[in-house]
Amino acid sequence: MNTETNNAGTRRENIHPGLVVDVILKKDQATGKLTRGVVKDILTNSSVHPRGIKVRLRDGQVGRVSAIVKQPSGKPAV
Repeated sequence: MNTETNNAGTRRENIHPGLVVDVILKKDQATGKLTRGVVKDILTNSSVHPRGIKVRLRDGQVGRVSAIVKQPSGKPAV
């Protein structure tokens, strides 16, 4: 499993619908537990956010991107 953790999740330009990501849900902020899902919507309007870009996953959960897992094409994140 390849993940891109070099702050890629803090820049809006790196996030787009269809991307597989690990997010931290609001309820899991204290523990840092990661939830994997596919980006449906980008909720953060600013180009950069230090705690991660906020997204809505296809299953409806909302969290901040901690890591990019892979591109929509199925290729690992670079």
